[in-house]
Amino acid sequence: MNRLGAETSPYLRQHADNPVDWYPWGEEAFAAARTSDKPILLSVGYSACHWCHVMAHESFEDPETAKVMNELFVNVKVDREERPDVDTIYMEAVQALTGRGGWPMTVFMTPDGRPFHGGTYYPRVSRGQMPSFTEIMHRIQDVWANRRQDVNDQADQLTQSLNRTALIQPDPQRAAPGTGSEALDQATAALRQQYDAAWGGFGGAPKFPQTMSQEVLLRSYLHSGDQDVLNMVINSLDAMASGGIYDHLGGGFSRYSVDAQWIVPHFEKMLYDNALFARLYLHAWQVTGRPRFRQVLNETIGFVLRDLRHDSGGFYSALDADSEGEEGRYYVWTPDQITSVLGDDAAEFMAWFGVTEAGNFEGHNILWRPVRGDLLRPAGVELSRERLLSARSLRIPPGLDDKVLLEWNGLMLAALAEAAAATGNQQWMEAAIKNGGFLLDRLRRPDGRWLRSWQAGDGDRPAQARHLAYAADYAAVADAYTRLGEASGQSRWIEEAVQAADGLLELFWDHERGGVFTTGSDAEELICRPKEITDNAIPSANSAAAVALLRLGTLTGQNHYLDRAEDILALLGEVAANHPSGFGHLLEAVDMHATGFTEVVIGGDRPDLVDAIRDDYRPNTVLAWGEPYASPLWEGRTEGLAYVCHGYTCEAPADSKDELLSRL
Repeated sequence: MNRLGAETSPYLRQHADNPVDWYPWGEEAFAAARTSDKPILLSVGYSACHWCHVMAHESFEDPETAKVMNELFVNVKVDREERPDVDTIYMEAVQALTGRGGWPMTVFMTPDGRPFHGGTYYPRVSRGQMPSFTEIMHRIQDVWANRRQDVNDQADQLTQSLNRTALIQPDPQRAAPGTGSEALDQATAALRQQYDAAWGGFGGAPKFPQTMSQEVLLRSYLHSGDQDVLNMVINSLDAMASGGIYDHLGGGFSRYSVDAQWIVPHFEKMLYDNALFARLYLHAWQVTGRPRFRQVLNETIGFVLRDLRHDSGGFYSALDADSEGEEGRYYVWTPDQITSVLGDDAAEFMAWFGVTEAGNFEGHNILWRPVRGDLLRPAGVELSRERLLSARSLRIPPGLDDKVLLEWNGLMLAALAEAAAATGNQQWMEAAIKNGGFLLDRLRRPDGRWLRSWQAGDGDRPAQARHLAYAADYAAVADAYTRLGEASGQSRWIEEAVQAADGLLELFWDHERGGVFTTGSDAEELICRPKEITDNAIPSANSAAAVALLRLGTLTGQNHYLDRAEDILALLGEVAANHPSGFGHLLEAVDMHATGFTEVVIGGDRPDLVDAIRDDYRPNTVLAWGEPYASPLWEGRTEGLAYVCHGYTCEAPADSKDELLSRL
């Protein structure tokens, strides 16, 4: 029986019954390699990865290819979303070997886990200059059998070069980051150079949204008032929400755009992307007051709550790009298909969403808005949209990756809590609180140790949480509970945030150089202990930790949180301003620290004063209200009054909205 049969990850279950004798990552696989003297073939992918499915179908499900794999290698399958530590280490090796990375990731390694060769997708039959997967495997076997010393030398050199980021240390001669506005000015200048004035965003095709870079520009605008900077954000957000990367029927965003115009997406829809998009459009709405940004916010959160939520409150990971074996099939339309649903109303709908006979995607139409930024639909178009969404729901949907990942849920919980508070949407607040409870119930062990991944039961397979959580998980949940405490006024969430932050520092802190390691001190020992520092699709563990510790430390008065955040900024803060696209989230922490927080405390039942704080985007303001908790901010407060403080030194209390706003 295939050894993956008992695994719970959807990605691994896809391979449980195919001809390859897959092992899950672990000692069993390494023991088999040592006793058989076979090299290990590691395949890393994830459920929503299109080319992972292609390689699986072409090679792993092919009996002849599988026979070669089983004869020559110990085959190990890893879901990168459940084991980001394994993915990070070996992706660095592949990038060092080939100059690029991606998924599926294919790595050949010695029986003790040292990589010596790797790549990404290999076709079943050779194409042009690309050898077939079988040819690659035979070449590796020849080298393994006849040039073993060369293999060991390569493996030693590659292993020694890995994990250079973990060795970075603060330079005592390096200047500390300047004021928040100085750092953001420097970052903004760099982002201007990358900005696409025609279509918004940064760079060309394929085009990623870079939501954290947009957040940097919003903060920069708050400091400078430079309308050109704000226009960069508005143009980008309008272009993305008008394009096909946005799901105009069901809400939510796809992973990225294949073209520079945001029209043709890679159709997978990830929880983390939509969490970051929701946060960005919320902030843009707060800054500009433009209703179209609020509409995108509403529909993005609506998508997550409708299509990615477990009944008990957890959020699933992703919807695949493919359905019925074709990428995007679920989302695209022909004019005849639209007319069959809408009848006489089809012409108005098709004109609004740029539908043509020729189409814009393999003879079909990806819905998009040709008039950029004109997103508030006429009543007739809106009714047609709802009818077409109902019709689409009858199609065979894309596959659902039903893992509940702690880090990604933390990102969504933070965005949802902040959005619920800013909009007064009670349903969102209830969903946020339910999610907070779900994570505690399903992903935290009785001893307080958080786990990375949870999945519901299926038939004979029980519900299961597994894999020790990583630093990014702890940082995300600490930030999420902090923001849920601020949003709800319930003290329990601040207390949970404190426990998560304590666990983060206890298990992951690098006492020699500063910053957090990816893996805990209690985790499986790999060939190196990685340290994640750059923000990519989601915030890095160190960026997320700096933001979470600054905010929580300010609310609770626990200075050691602030000290550790400052250590992270000393380690990475200077490089962030020069490379904003790789440190967008960290720059938020730079701004928080350099500018300083405004602390607002509202005692008693004063919803009018609480709402006054939430009317505008105030990224460097923390709010304590509702139930008191252990903090200097709560000492000596009078119910019914609002206190505005800086460094716990407070101005005269305010008892009206106008007074409070004047203090700010």
